[in-house]
Amino acid sequence: MQRITITLDDDLMEELDTMIAAHGYQNRSEAIRDFARAGMQQAATDKGGFSGQDKASECVAALVYVYDHAARDLSRRLVDTYHHHHDLSLATLHVHLDDDNCMEVTALRGPGKEVQHFADHIIAERGVKYGRVVMMPTAGKSDAKKKPHRHD
Repeated sequence: MQRITITLDDDLMEELDTMIAAHGYQNRSEAIRDFARAGMQQAATDKGGFSGQDKASECVAALVYVYDHAARDLSRRLVDTYHHHHDLSLATLHVHLDDDNCMEVTALRGPGKEVQHFADHIIAERGVKYGRVVMMPTAGKSDAKKKPHRHD
């Protein structure tokens, strides 16, 4: 770890302390590290990749979208898309929101470029009202085989 010194104006520090308290951080350093990681990840995603990795790198992702379940052929189109990308999808949670709308949350894993393409395709379907994908880099498959997997 490296120790750094930064200067923040009083208003920004007050906002930061409010966020730190709201998120339950024990100290400013923990919060600033997490906020920096989140900001770096968002900036990298906005540019089309991950922080420190290219889009060919392995990732895990959560795809969340709301859609009109009565939209013409939408359910069939979604199922077809999932079947064509069966290697990316790990699990899906389906929630009935009201008479017309459903939400799905899908856990994905694979090369970032393929995951992004799949998510973009789902979100762009006619009848999908809202959608967002959150992607996080992971070690590649070859790296995962080298390290033993443990849950403590």
